Amino acid sequence: MPENPLATPVRLTAPPSYFWLKDRIDAYLALVGLLATGPLMLLIAWWIRRDSPGPALFRQTRAGRLGKPFTLLKFRTMRTDADPYGDSPEDGSDPRLTTIGRLLRELSLDELPQLLCVLRGDMALVGPRPLYVQQMSEWNPRQRGRLLVKPGLTGLAQINGRGTLTIEEKLEWDVRYVETASLRHDLGIIWHTLLHVVKRSGIYEVQYSATRKHRSAGPASRATAPPGS
Repeated sequence: MPENPLATPVRLTAPPSYFWLKDRIDAYLALVGLLATGPLMLLIAWWIRRDSPGPALFRQTRAGRLGKPFTLLKFRTMRTDADPYGDSPEDGSDPRLTTIGRLLRELSLDELPQLLCVLRGDMALVGPRPLYVQQMSEWNPRQRGRLLVKPGLTGLAQINGRGTLTIEEKLEWDVRYVETASLRHDLGIIWHTLLHVVKRSGIYEVQYSATRKHRSAGPASRATAPPGS
């Protein structure tokens, strides 16, 4: 395990009252979102099962606040014979994507089940996207500062490039969020996220890292890297 993220030079500037209020707003909005999208989610689950063999949901262990593992939920967008630790699709023609999976990714509807993760307190509506537990060992002390808050459905990296950013750039945006978190900031991120979803921008990963194009550079990285984060 990496050193305690609380020992990093990254500082939380938001007061405790912000996190108390944020947790309650997140839980309320997640419940409203689940009730509002429930029929749509049932339709999507049915369509996924009809489109290709396998479960409707994709489950994967990710790192939560302070590195605590939790189970992330997504709608399955790939065939069940696809390597769950493989590289993220570079475009919509990737043969691993199912027909509905391609549409779900482009509309960001594959993330809807994560409202359950928000409701149970593992995630927030806004925060750094959750990555694999094993990836924490690859981060420097500043990058580990992203663990000081709950992971989110969307964050600064998602409105500032998303798939066009390298992992190093995403981690830096995540840390900047930690350093500037506020309710006003969260509302702005949610608004810009909706605009990016409408534009369908930055959906597919262009280059994983500044030092390599693909996430799966070798056996070690394949064991630590999540697809499609």
